Amino acid sequence: MQIEVSETQTPRQKPVGDLGFGRVFSDHVFRMDYEEARGWYDARIEPYAPIELDPAASSLHYAQAVFEGLKAFRGVDNVIRLFRPDRHADRFQQSCDRMCIPRLPEGAFLEAVEHAVAQDHEWVPTEEGAALYVRPFVFATEAFLGVRPAKKYSFMVLMSPVGAYYAKGFAPVRIWVERHAVRAARGGVGASKTAANYAASLHAATAAKARGYDQVLWTDAEEHRFVEEVGTMNIFLHLGDEIVTPSLDSGTILPGVTRDSVIRLLRERGENVVERRIDIDEVIEAHRKGTLREVFGTGTAAVVSPVAELGFDDGDLTVGDGGVGPLARGLFDEIVALQRGEAEDRWGWTRVVGSAAPSSPDATPS
Repeated sequence: MQIEVSETQTPRQKPVGDLGFGRVFSDHVFRMDYEEARGWYDARIEPYAPIELDPAASSLHYAQAVFEGLKAFRGVDNVIRLFRPDRHADRFQQSCDRMCIPRLPEGAFLEAVEHAVAQDHEWVPTEEGAALYVRPFVFATEAFLGVRPAKKYSFMVLMSPVGAYYAKGFAPVRIWVERHAVRAARGGVGASKTAANYAASLHAATAAKARGYDQVLWTDAEEHRFVEEVGTMNIFLHLGDEIVTPSLDSGTILPGVTRDSVIRLLRERGENVVERRIDIDEVIEAHRKGTLREVFGTGTAAVVSPVAELGFDDGDLTVGDGGVGPLARGLFDEIVALQRGEAEDRWGWTRVVGSAAPSSPDATPS
């Protein structure tokens, strides 16, 4: 792409101390636009600023919006790396297809992300556990109130230096098992990274926090029996001699990039990883028998998040000894070491910012 760069004349002050998550933003954004007759055009990097949007823009009324979330890491060698951006590009395309949004070519997605990070490379934190969170997103801009796919869109990339996703960091979290509210149903858009999914999750998550829990464990929409996701993350349970995660067959679960990474790493170790439906009664029974060893969530924001307790109407169920289990700790350390260039990238999962080509043959989406 030909990318026009307009540098800011008023650089923002970089944060000092606790970064939090998604509270401050870097100096620039990437943007390009789409019209049905022209396709994608006018790729540019410009200063971070409010965007002008018609009040009748379709995205404001019919939620035609898709986003991704990935991170750029400053390694121990001072090299900046993106973690599996090809997988994020592929998922972005799949989400756009589901929401009737024109595809952005994978190469354009990767180029946009890399150029944006390179432009604001000084914003990539040096602190351990910190990163530059990268948010590519697309939204309908056509001013039209009829219910149909829009004919105009904008694609943007913004960036935010972040610390730990949860305020308590890697400490185990308390999760409320939700058996009434629904995040996603079969035939819906649960497997897409679209704004509507996250709006649907807010009410139950807010209620769980009011009860003293950190997040929600979602169950299926039909029977509220089967485990699906935990908050905005995929979930893994160590049950007896199996490490189990819900299969993606239902179409209600986001195919997480970290989820895929964890499955591959565990299978490389020779662990018995199974993708299948998990009945919540099976989890309760495993706890009764003493075979519920660990529960943890996986996602870009937190990487791995251990679960200490599962909350039910009739009381809490403590997972293991309530602390960080060996699987969660080991996987977190292994993935972070890859992201920061502290371990050999035998999978070819990292892409060095400034590199014109993927770092290995595995850069092709699987």
